[in-house]
Amino acid sequence: MVSVGALLALALAISPATARDAPGGVQITIAATGDLLIHQPVWQRALADGGGRRYDFRPLLRAVRPYLQSADMAICHVETPLRPGPPAGYPLFATPVALAPAIHWAGFDVCSTASNHTLDDGQAGIDTTVSALDRAGVRHAGSYRSAAGSRKLAILTVKGVRVAFLSYTTLLNGLRPPHPWSVNLASPNRILSDAHRARSLGADVVIVSLHWGQEYQHAPTSSQVQLADQLTRSPDVTAVVGQHVHVVQPIRRVNGKIVVFGEGNLVSNQTAACCPAATQDGMIVLLTVSVQGTHARVARARYVPIWVRHPDFTVLPVGLALRHRLADTRTLLQSWQRTVSVVGRSAARPVRR
Repeated sequence: MVSVGALLALALAISPATARDAPGGVQITIAATGDLLIHQPVWQRALADGGGRRYDFRPLLRAVRPYLQSADMAICHVETPLRPGPPAGYPLFATPVALAPAIHWAGFDVCSTASNHTLDDGQAGIDTTVSALDRAGVRHAGSYRSAAGSRKLAILTVKGVRVAFLSYTTLLNGLRPPHPWSVNLASPNRILSDAHRARSLGADVVIVSLHWGQEYQHAPTSSQVQLADQLTRSPDVTAVVGQHVHVVQPIRRVNGKIVVFGEGNLVSNQTAACCPAATQDGMIVLLTVSVQGTHARVARARYVPIWVRHPDFTVLPVGLALRHRLADTRTLLQSWQRTVSVVGRSAARPVRR
């Protein structure tokens, strides 16, 4: 087992920079995180944190807030519909709308909303999710209130760089979309068309978010690898980030571009009691994007291993938690080793096909 001293010396699992920045170029850091999966015990904790009168999800995200706020742009994944009224858990989720202002407070700028649970509350759930994020001042992509809304791409300006964020899902749990425009399905042609359109609208960087893969499986499926290969061959796509499987998956270079196959969970009630122990693990991925003129590439990929402490569902950066003894040392070391064994200390090895 790795000693605590050696572990802390690593600080972050970091891939070496792979490009020299030309003079006058701009670098931006993009943080990407995994699933916000709000099971009943999670929302009950948020209700307790709100004094029993309101839902307060901020304490769950307080420890990771500095990492998100220090990034130039932070991406979240809203796994489940947000709605007013009584919440609901598995299999058809409905999450308190109070999650949206907590997302903004934590430092997230934009969220993906395309997932296998997008349709759990029908079109009404999509509408209330989009409205809640709009009110909180959080941009979003993946599901829509109207056909017109589905044609609008999420393009954010970061340090003068225009970043397009696109979101898609490969599965809908057998549910049928109310309208063709309700949720983005991960068709390669659709994704590449949107990426090209984003470039034509002036995007310097295009980040594609995918809800994909086989649950609880660390290794990317052949379908994931194939889709990653198709997308990264396009000059319009800068990087791909993924969620869904609830455990971390590798970060690899595919056709010279970064693909984060899966960030694991950000918040959930999943533990070894129901699922693999690795469902308590996740990572904050930090992509350093170098932009020079019309050319942009991910020059560096790093990640911060995280772990969800129960029963208060606080998301803890593992290194920080070890330094300050915020949880059992052995448990934290096991989480760290699970994550590093999958992602590696160098986060950008070429993918093997």
